[in-house]
Amino acid sequence: MILSTNSKMLYFCAKQTCFQKCASLLASASRQHPRLKVQIVSSTRKSHTEALSQKYASKIINGKKIAEQIQAEIKYDIQRWLARGNRGPHLSVLLVGDNPASAVYVNNKLKAAQKTGISSETIIRPNKTTEEEVLNIIRELNDNSNVDGILIQLPLPNHMNERKVCNAIAPHKDVDGFHVVNVGRFCLDMNALMPCTPLGIMELLRRTGIETFGKNAVVCGRSKNVGMPMAMLLHAGDATVTICHRHTPAQQLVEYTKMADILVVATGIPHLITADMVKEGVAVIDVGISRIKDSVTGKSKLVGDVDFDRVVEKASYITPVPGGVGPMTVAMLMQNTYKAACSTIRYETGTIPEYQTWDDESENVAFVI
Repeated sequence: MILSTNSKMLYFCAKQTCFQKCASLLASASRQHPRLKVQIVSSTRKSHTEALSQKYASKIINGKKIAEQIQAEIKYDIQRWLARGNRGPHLSVLLVGDNPASAVYVNNKLKAAQKTGISSETIIRPNKTTEEEVLNIIRELNDNSNVDGILIQLPLPNHMNERKVCNAIAPHKDVDGFHVVNVGRFCLDMNALMPCTPLGIMELLRRTGIETFGKNAVVCGRSKNVGMPMAMLLHAGDATVTICHRHTPAQQLVEYTKMADILVVATGIPHLITADMVKEGVAVIDVGISRIKDSVTGKSKLVGDVDFDRVVEKASYITPVPGGVGPMTVAMLMQNTYKAACSTIRYETGTIPEYQTWDDESENVAFVI
């Protein structure tokens, strides 16, 4: 707060957040000094990001708003499902370790479940929990007829094989869409529970009116839970798809990204994509999220894989970070849980009764970007 006097005038400059407190203090000052004239000046300076968001509002895809619409639709469907005498969907989440980010993600998922009418539980185990103990928990959840969806919050502690753990989940309860049966089915264009982030991106494109038919789509990142299924879904949408990754030479990466009508970036490298790497009118979907130190304020902030402040000027559409893809991933998790409860997907593999574990991977490489 800044107080200054000039002649018989008192000026009080305040941020909007403490405006009411300032007004109260000034009212008190004016009562004590009746001859003193009071003028209130409210400072409403906007940050650079806020200014950009207002300037380019028509370009920015509001993933949070679209996710809320989807959750409202799921809630309505669940209410109809319950009205027909069915049991409500139930999601079980297993959190192993003490990763703060994972705890936040789990909390967001549980909040979304509550909003949509899905009951949920979190099973928390310490970092020292053995892989066999985790597998036993999964087996119990597989056999529990009241559990419709099982989610293992990644990453797992280093002493566990993520692929083995994910494949231990019964395919029809695999709401993350990471089981080898679901991955294989969806690659063969069969009905399956699909990975939530790519599914959410396709829903963003559809609801925003971004056409994939005949477009050049470039996916930066080849992870098995985002990059690969994203490319497959774009391919299924009749786009011509190019996948770039960590071994794509930098010069060639620029050539590919400049061709993109739709650019999906999921590398985890802050500000990898700059304005000179994209063409005018590109639709940009930024999956990455990293915490970096702001060079101006010195505070930490969340950023994506795309240099949003500059790329937004050339893009026709772009997702912000945060508030873009993240909420859509959670919304698709709710959708998958509802689908699992309704048993809308029929598996003909014969593996479900035995909950077969595919554990012949020698290395834990399934989620490498």
